Amino acid sequence: MTAIYKILSLADWRGALESGLVPPADIDRRDGFIHLSAEDQVLETARLHFAGREDLVAAEFCAEDFGDHLKWEASRGGALFPHLFAELRADKATLARRLVAADGGFEFGGDVE
Repeated sequence: MTAIYKILSLADWRGALESGLVPPADIDRRDGFIHLSAEDQVLETARLHFAGREDLVAAEFCAEDFGDHLKWEASRGGALFPHLFAELRADKATLARRLVAADGGFEFGGDVE
């Protein structure tokens, strides 16, 4: 399994569990796809784009579950990032963990239900 992550607020994650869909961020709506991060990218993505936030969740998904709707495209520093060209269903998440501020960045915290 190739783990990929969506970073969102705890409130948005809880709403996704109720509605069934992870809400797209403003940047997702603007760019026309859901921005995701690979396992080795997610903490740096949080550091760069979510500094100062204390309400973050990293929802984990299996890349293989998305078939042709998932494209790996060059982004930050030429690294390939997963971009989803479909809705992101909350029930596809394998787990969700808190992102906790640490040493000027983030680390994974406990699981969220």
